[in-house]
Order: sequence, then C-alpha cells, then structure tokens
Amino acid sequence: MEEVHFSKGSEVEISSDDDGFRGSWYSATVLRSVSKKKKFFVEYQSLMVDEKGSKPLREFVDAVHVRPRPPRELDRSFKLSEEVDAFHNDGWWEGVVIDVFENSRYSVFFRGSREQIKFQQSDLRLHREWVDGSWIPPLEEHMEAKSGKKTLKIKFSKGKLTAKFSEGAVVEVSSDEEGFQGAWFTATIISTIGNDKFLVEYHSLKTDDETKPLREEADALHIRPSPPETPMVDSFSRLEEVDALYNDGWWVGVIAKVLSNSRYIVYFRNTKEELELGHSELRLHQDWIDGKWVRASQV
Repeated sequence: MEEVHFSKGSEVEISSDDDGFRGSWYSATVLRSVSKKKKFFVEYQSLMVDEKGSKPLREFVDAVHVRPRPPRELDRSFKLSEEVDAFHNDGWWEGVVIDVFENSRYSVFFRGSREQIKFQQSDLRLHREWVDGSWIPPLEEHMEAKSGKKTLKIKFSKGKLTAKFSEGAVVEVSSDEEGFQGAWFTATIISTIGNDKFLVEYHSLKTDDETKPLREEADALHIRPSPPETPMVDSFSRLEEVDALYNDGWWVGVIAKVLSNSRYIVYFRNTKEELELGHSELRLHQDWIDGKWVRASQV
C-alpha cells in the first residue's frame, strides 16, 4: 500500500487491531509525525482519556493504521444491499444495508458481530477503501458534506437468528481467531452438540500431523449454509466485491485492478494486502443475512 505523509493539523482516520475494534475507524488530528519510526502522534476527536470526557485521547499510531478522512456526499440516500460505514460507539463501522424504512432510516447488518442496528441517514456514509493513494469508489459529487457532531444511542439486539443444520450438510465455518477473521472454511456437519454447537469436519484443514481432516466444535453463530452457485461470469469488474480462495478458505476482497489473461489484483480490507489471483480462484461475494443470501452491491 502506498504510504502517505500527513502534516501537522491533517484530519485523518485511525484503525485498530485490538479485539472488538477491528474494522472500525476513528477521526483524529495529526499533532506531529515521527518519520524514522513511521508513526504519527494524533489526537482523537471522539475518544476521550476517561469516562468523564475531560480531554481527548492522544497516542502514537503506526502509519499503516492511518488514512486520510474519506470524502462524503451531501444528503445521500442508500439502497438495499449497499455497503456503508455507520457511526456507532464513537467510530465508523463497515456494514451492509438490509432494510430501508421511512423517514430516512436504515437497518444495517455488521458481518463481524452478525448484528443489526437501525440508523438515521445522517449517521451513514458510503463505504470506501483507501487503495494505492486513491478512494474506491471515488466521490460521486464535487462537494463534500460537512460532518456534524451527533450522538446516537443504540442498544444491540439480544436476539440473533441461528440456523439448524442436519448431519451431512455442507456448510461454511468462520473463526474469531487471530489472523483468520473474515475467512470462511468449507466443512461438513458431523453431529449436533446441544442447541447451538455442532461437530464439523473441514474439507481443506488438516490435523497437526496432516494425516486426516480437522474436526472441531463450532458455535452456530459461526456456521452458515454453503453459498448457492451464482451465474458464471466471464470476468469480474474493478471495485466488484468477491470471495477469494486463499490459504484453504474464502476471504472477502475487492477487485482493485483487472489484468490480462483473466487475472486480477484483489485488495483485502482486514489485512490491507493485495494479491494477484486467477478467475477460477474467485466467486461473487454474498452475505447470509436473516436466513437468506444477499448479494452486496459494488463497494
């Protein structure tokens, strides 16, 4: 990824690798840079040093976790299945619109937590990725909306939809382990363990001695049906969201560049990496939401 120099006073956004905060971005101002260590000293605009909110939090952050403030359209409405950033808990979190209501309200699904929350239009923005020094997709209008400071208190819903799987069903299983977030691994249901757990056998993951397929218990919230086959496409387009078969699992990414001979550069948000992959190693990305498959729009 292309490194950007930020001068004192630059308005930026900061990401975090801490558990529970991955995938979120927080607005901050650069106070100074430490070029030799590739770090910036920043002051957050919404994070405070204590619960009283006596003063803004300041800290050193690695340059790889810093990006410019994304552009934002004026008074933009959103469509079903459109990818957005939602302002929640003092930061911007990536989600997908799964329902549109009256009075400019939307229901947003968050893949990481598998939860749904309702937001006002003013607390949403079109999701963008900072790739090679430019925003994908680019700004739709020439004017950028002025950000207003608003607080929206929302309670997470306790109820989550879980599916019932029979023995022998082919499924995909996700993981919360470090380095595996966002990936789905194909497996078969071996048996049911209680109400919300299953014994699964992976198709591509092996035991430590590589002699047989790995079996383990998986929580129902980390299991989804095997995605339905989508119509065969001759080629993928730039900015299209895909799943890439890599390291024995399917990882969600974005087509950053279309190459010749059915090859593509795919950008992965979680790791901020780019890989060159072939057409046969990609599939159209879909999300399992409320018991049905949803095809996300282009990001």
